[in-house]
Amino acid sequence: MSKKKVIYIAGSMTNEKEFNHPAFFAKAAELEAKGWVVLNPATLPVFLRQEQYMDICCAMLRAATYVCMLDGWEKSEGATAEYALAKKLGHSIYNEQMKLMLPLEYKLVPVAA
Repeated sequence: MSKKKVIYIAGSMTNEKEFNHPAFFAKAAELEAKGWVVLNPATLPVFLRQEQYMDICCAMLRAATYVCMLDGWEKSEGATAEYALAKKLGHSIYNEQMKLMLPLEYKLVPVAA
């Protein structure tokens, strides 16, 4: 049996319309059609607290080897934390167009409180 590639989808959710779920589910469907095993945080139940989501999402990210950063992730405090963790873990990080991101290609921008 061949080993499947496991990828986590990261992106902005908290302040997005419909929590950005349509973008997460569309990307998950695209990746699954290409044979990826997808860990999609949009499948989590709604109305948990931010720290609960981050706890679960960080565990999902640690279970993956690859990460796909959806467009606009830089404006999300949670997604920037996931990006930093993925970098620290040595994961391969891709942008939404599935192009490999270079570590210095993106600057983390402060999120307004």
